[in-house]
Amino acid sequence: MSEIEDLVCKKIMMRSAKGESKYGVTMEREDLNMLEWLTHLQEELMDATVYVQKLINMVVAQDE
Repeated sequence: MSEIEDLVCKKIMMRSAKGESKYGVTMEREDLNMLEWLTHLQEELMDATVYVQKLINMVVAQDE
């Protein structure tokens, strides 16, 4: 793997540990159904879209 992929893997491991510490569960949990997993995904993607818009606004402001 490249250094970039290694860094991503380390970040995933750190995020997993943080999530398990915060919520007391791992991704192997079985208490959510498919709709609940899809809802979690949708919420994460909406957050990502907000972050992208913030960055777009920052780039536009720099160009003005």
